[in-house]
Amino acid sequence: MTLSRDMKHDILEKLAEAIYSFKAYPDDDDYTSVSQALISKHPSLAEPGPQPGYYGWKNSLKFKMGNYRTKLRRAGCEDVLVNGGKRSKINPGGESSRKNIKRPKRGEANYLPNLPDRQNEESLERARLVLVEEMKKKLHNASLISNMMDQTFSLRRQEIVRKEPAVQDIVERWPALFTEGQVFAEFSRIATKHLESSFFESLDMHTPRIIELLQSKKGADGKKIQELLANLSSDVTARRSVVLKGLPIIFGDDPDKFYKTCFETMRDEAIGDITVGVLTILSEDDPAQEPVSTDIILEGGIVMENIRHFPQAVCLIFGLTYALNLDYPKCVGNTFTFIQSVMLGLGNKALPPKLQTVKNKLLLN
Repeated sequence: MTLSRDMKHDILEKLAEAIYSFKAYPDDDDYTSVSQALISKHPSLAEPGPQPGYYGWKNSLKFKMGNYRTKLRRAGCEDVLVNGGKRSKINPGGESSRKNIKRPKRGEANYLPNLPDRQNEESLERARLVLVEEMKKKLHNASLISNMMDQTFSLRRQEIVRKEPAVQDIVERWPALFTEGQVFAEFSRIATKHLESSFFESLDMHTPRIIELLQSKKGADGKKIQELLANLSSDVTARRSVVLKGLPIIFGDDPDKFYKTCFETMRDEAIGDITVGVLTILSEDDPAQEPVSTDIILEGGIVMENIRHFPQAVCLIFGLTYALNLDYPKCVGNTFTFIQSVMLGLGNKALPPKLQTVKNKLLLN
């Protein structure tokens, strides 16, 4: 079938619009999938030649998406406007077009939304100040906080993504964001998924197979795991804790840099040794009892404390990486990628070989 130029333009325009509704910056696999689906549904559109029939469409679609983003950038769409001002003919001194691209990489459906209709930065800033004052009260109005956090979501994302402020600055400007309910709510706003229930349902589903993988480990890792498995019991929290502490060992991460334990008297010293992680604080009088506190540390400071148990703290610190647009900590990078891609089903399906191997083993009956 021979297409006119206008007809091909219209097809590509519709495809670009549909792709953008899912991703502003699709990757090569996305272009391949869309082009193959187009040819599969409309075989007459396949292009002749030695290359696969979808190949030309794939290349055309890449160019069309670039043009479509330019059009949206001019219209003021924040998720593409943020990457404007790069090096070009009219801006030769700008930053490289491939450098420091701000775009969703972990399945963020609402990465950088526009401000709501009939709202501006001044009105949303006033709402933010109301939130700050509400958080100073002993008894918080949970409904008010939830509504105003929803209302100010776009302002918060623009601050965090565009300006990349220090975590402590975010704590001061958005204190409500560092409460359990709002960590989960923010994750839902960004990724359109309920983090707490999805995290623990998936963790519990995979626990039996993960424990089998842990038990099969030998060598130096095997010794670490045997010490870990000594804490295994029928208690749900204990089992979850063992699995979450064992996963980094399976993936070759370094959990000792991320999961820390200390006595109450050594708390300040322990915090000074941690840049990012979960700190469990034990009583010196009876270390075997429940921890005195479980805290989350980011950029060397406590941002959340007195979390009810270790698995909840891991779930929350994962949620905070989305809420604060933080890179995964290198010491548990593989583990967090596994949580994101396998446990929560977010982002790209392609996994590094080590993670794909573990995923395949988990799916075995």
